[in-house]
Amino acid sequence: MKRILIPLATILTLTACTTNATGTNTSSGFPTISVAQLKTAVDSGAYLLDVRTPAEFAEGHIASAINLPLDQVEARANWVPSDRLVYVICRSGSRSAQASAILSKAGRDVTNVGGGMNDWIAAGYPVTR
Repeated sequence: MKRILIPLATILTLTACTTNATGTNTSSGFPTISVAQLKTAVDSGAYLLDVRTPAEFAEGHIASAINLPLDQVEARANWVPSDRLVYVICRSGSRSAQASAILSKAGRDVTNVGGGMNDWIAAGYPVTR
């Protein structure tokens, strides 16, 4: 029998990324969904937190979104509802993932939006200015 040695870093990388039955990434302790999934949620009245800067938000955002810039998320985490699922969006999905991690640690039920507003706009979904 031949042994194959696989570096521990490779094993950790392979096991760190998991997806649930709906195809959402749950590797960070919170799911990440697509903008198509967000569109369905928004149409149903979902709570959406936009963590971009006020200037980015003013350039165009999803009509129901609440703006709370990433640099304020930790200090204002208690301001975010704890009794419902909170969707978190930014420009590309990076800052929203950071905010989701902060809010998750603060006990909030969060879902990150992968691709962010870039993907939302590319999909042709409505934007408010």
